[in-house]
Amino acid sequence: MSKQPYIKPTINKVEFAMASKYGSPMKTQKIRSEIDGVKVADLVDTFGSPIFVFSEKKIRELYSNLYSAFSSRYPDVQFGWSYKTNYLNAICNIFHDLGSIAEVVSEFEYQKARALGVEGKDIIFNGPYKPYEDLKIAVKEGAKIHVDNLFELNDLEKIADELGTKIKVAIRINMDTGIHPQWSRFGFNFESGEAYEAVKRMYDGGKLELNGIHSHIGTFMLDANAYKAATIKIMRLKEAVENDFGAVIEYIDLGGGFASKSHLKGIYQSPDVIVPTPDDYAEAITNAIYEMNKSDTLPKLYLETGRALIDEAGYLLTSVHGYKRFPDGKKGYILDAGVNLLYTSTWYNFNIELDKHYEGENEPSTLNGPLCMNIDVIEEHIMLPALDRGTVLSISPVGAYNYTQSMQFIRYKPAVVLIDTEGNPKLIKAVDDLETVNYKEI
Repeated sequence: MSKQPYIKPTINKVEFAMASKYGSPMKTQKIRSEIDGVKVADLVDTFGSPIFVFSEKKIRELYSNLYSAFSSRYPDVQFGWSYKTNYLNAICNIFHDLGSIAEVVSEFEYQKARALGVEGKDIIFNGPYKPYEDLKIAVKEGAKIHVDNLFELNDLEKIADELGTKIKVAIRINMDTGIHPQWSRFGFNFESGEAYEAVKRMYDGGKLELNGIHSHIGTFMLDANAYKAATIKIMRLKEAVENDFGAVIEYIDLGGGFASKSHLKGIYQSPDVIVPTPDDYAEAITNAIYEMNKSDTLPKLYLETGRALIDEAGYLLTSVHGYKRFPDGKKGYILDAGVNLLYTSTWYNFNIELDKHYEGENEPSTLNGPLCMNIDVIEEHIMLPALDRGTVLSISPVGAYNYTQSMQFIRYKPAVVLIDTEGNPKLIKAVDDLETVNYKEI
């Protein structure tokens, strides 16, 4: 019998920050050796580290589940892909292929959608800031413009004069749905009567015609009933403006904000327990429409879901560059990816997995990024075995917002790979270099 290797015993202090309400920290290792059948080691060897990886198979699965939940309950549903969530061309094209139109919140995103071949009529133009000339282009191209404020309303009236036409628009409203903080920054308030007065202002001017009502009540919404409250108030406004102004509301738009399976900091329960299902969201919204509809026809239902359709399809692969001991004895690992790439690390505890099993006892560790900034901490308290230099860690879910909000700061932005439905990894965005960074510098 071969002699077992000697492993030095360790005594680890249990820190309160690493203990859950159920007891001591986890002692097991989380392992992810592959994504959709492709080894993480091969991905890093081929495309470098760090690297974002997206699963097309998972994107299509998430889309199918959510769309089926709504379309099985309601006869006329249209998804609009939220460009700000992830505007990589290959990602946007998958959602357009699945049937989504584009939902944009800036002239940049509008131009991007048009460059990808999306027609103006298939673009929802949201946001509190729409430059005049770009707003005019959107009007000419027949985009669905959601009016956010009175200044924008005035701009649209001026554009109507310039073009000699009446413009169809939707109005964005905000309201109290029982969720705090209330998203009152965007659109016109329902409870105060501001939204109704804005519609009255449109019809007094005679240059705009209301055909839609939109609301986006928040982000990462864990209470599906908040959408029921929002839908009821949208339908009340719909009835009022149709009766009082002769408006024909062709569609209502409940925005997005559906939660993904990310793990919010400060919440002990698993996302599998606290995150509503697609059916929960669909039941809340569609039942409210049926309950409140007083017209002979049902309005078209738009949804601008982003996070729930992409978050769980995204991974960040990062490698261990080295480690050091801190004065308190904790081990600090230096990774080649940090908060420059993981903007949402402020709010979420990521799922962090090793590329293989490592021998030895777990000990309290910290995961730091490569930035020369003290705030560059991916995970402050995690139990890990001794990791080798070059160990690949998979961080997920990171598909929503992390790439679009990643910074060109200190290090180049990394490459992005999409694993298609056949299990083939494809480079969809090359790693930045000096030429990229210096582009158009004078």
